[in-house]
Amino acid sequence: MTSVSVPTAHLGATEADLAWRRALFAALVTGSMLGLLWLAALALGPRISGLDIALIALFAVTLPWIVIGFWNAVIGLLIMRCARDPVATVFPSAGGARADAPITLSTAVLVCIRNEPPEHVIRNLEPMLAELAATGLATRFHVYVLSDTTDPILGQSEETHFAELAAAWRERVAITYRRRSENSGYKAGNIRDFCLRFGDAHDLAIPLDADSIMPASAMLRLVRVMQADPRLGIVQALVVGLPSTSAMARIFQFGMRLGMRSYTIGSAWWQGDCGPYWGHNAVLRTKPFMAHCELPLLSGGRHVLSHDQIEAVLMRRAGYHVRVLPEEDLGWEENPPTLLEFIRRDLRWCEGNMQYWPFLLMPGLKPVSRYQLLVAILMFLGSPAWICLLLLGTALAALAPGSVDPHYGWPLLSVVLIMWFAPKIASILDVLARPEARRAFGGGGKFLLSAAIETGFFILLCPIQWCSHTVFLGGLTLAVPMAVVTAAPRVGRLLARLGIGQLPEETDRPDILLALAPVPVRPNPHV
Repeated sequence: MTSVSVPTAHLGATEADLAWRRALFAALVTGSMLGLLWLAALALGPRISGLDIALIALFAVTLPWIVIGFWNAVIGLLIMRCARDPVATVFPSAGGARADAPITLSTAVLVCIRNEPPEHVIRNLEPMLAELAATGLATRFHVYVLSDTTDPILGQSEETHFAELAAAWRERVAITYRRRSENSGYKAGNIRDFCLRFGDAHDLAIPLDADSIMPASAMLRLVRVMQADPRLGIVQALVVGLPSTSAMARIFQFGMRLGMRSYTIGSAWWQGDCGPYWGHNAVLRTKPFMAHCELPLLSGGRHVLSHDQIEAVLMRRAGYHVRVLPEEDLGWEENPPTLLEFIRRDLRWCEGNMQYWPFLLMPGLKPVSRYQLLVAILMFLGSPAWICLLLLGTALAALAPGSVDPHYGWPLLSVVLIMWFAPKIASILDVLARPEARRAFGGGGKFLLSAAIETGFFILLCPIQWCSHTVFLGGLTLAVPMAVVTAAPRVGRLLARLGIGQLPEETDRPDILLALAPVPVRPNPHV
């Protein structure tokens, strides 16, 4: 890999602004958490027992996401309602990028697929190809279909379909199909393989998932933003849900649409050049990405699952900016159509985020980058904290009725609920204040009805997620001690003496088994 020098022009232009914004945000979050914990302590009465301390500690674990979301939403709402150009307020380079600037950089569009029907991928891809060809700028783009498909029959189908696609578009848009024979490193390994084979030929890369759709106008917008500011290493586009006929997907993505914009604008205001990366619907500067964002292996040679946020903090550590562009017309994604598929995806993210622990102490990371990794972990650790909080709270109510002072309990509950729903409340207020936004959502009445239905859906979905995260994390936590205990010969002999797990053949042993000695426990060298 070649070394890459970071452009230094105007690097310090907004450092003072970001410093005071971050200090203000930290003070607001810290003060709010301390105030809520103090209110919780008052609600539990003057005499704090061990059970009360446990409740307060669990409550503290649940607070970061709630409080951070609240202040992001408040700041985001103020910017959306008061700023003449909200995007330029949080991302000045994007505000200054000319819409008619010539495209000078070469961009690779990376469509990452794994065991998806090729017809489905092509259905999403062809409208993008048509739009790109219509711009007259398609020669500055090259589409790569990067397959990690493991099914040989599906792989053969891919080769046929994408060869036909490439031939059909040969005179308009360049398309290359590549299927890896060895799928190490998951999606990050797939993109790393592209970088090693083709990365030097392109200045930028736009990664897309198989279910992603990005219009050509969005691609040109992202490229022009990168051209306008050579300090940018990653620009993440705001991704919204694709219209769906699935009830699960429709309600879920409506809620995400409500909460996402205010939250993202608010967080972008103070995070600034330490923004997020979600792994798709973004643009990367390829040379610094190749030079600085190779993922280290975890202990035992394991690969990182949730690669995107690690790549973002590595890019920022190298001196390049990572920004989010909070515009809602830059691309869409398909959301899981059923609850079971949603939970599967959610648990994959949970497992990936739990791999962030070793990176918290990585040398050279920016403080905001460490915060991002920690909050990503707490997003899932909050679930078992909520479950334990409910169980202990129920136990306290049963053992000591009247132990919670309602004079403090009701205000505490009210504040928590307001903070919890703040990102959605902020967007609801913003939509209701803009006639064109109300019309886009089908009118004010239909919009409010949808918001009410989504609120009920969200209230039902949260405990489901809490339970699934708790069971999943409990399994991970107990996996090592369980493996050690159940592999110990001494424990096996003890269970045999006590008759635990006794089989009928041990009670009345058949003649053929009488001659057999007990089977010794030997490690399997092939496991």
